[in-house]
Amino acid sequence: MIKDEVRHLVDTGVVSRQQPLYVLCEFIPPREWVCVEIELERCEYLLRDQIGDLMACENWDND
Repeated sequence: MIKDEVRHLVDTGVVSRQQPLYVLCEFIPPREWVCVEIELERCEYLLRDQIGDLMACENWDND
């Protein structure tokens, strides 16, 4: 669920893959951000990690 929302933000150009995960708090309501932060920590992501790290598995059409 988090990855889908992040992918949508990246695909629409709202955020870039090089930005840190903590910029996502600008687009997620505060009461939901707590749950997102807990889930990221559970999966061993740090808020300073890049958004691209969260989207690591991607298929490229031109390969």
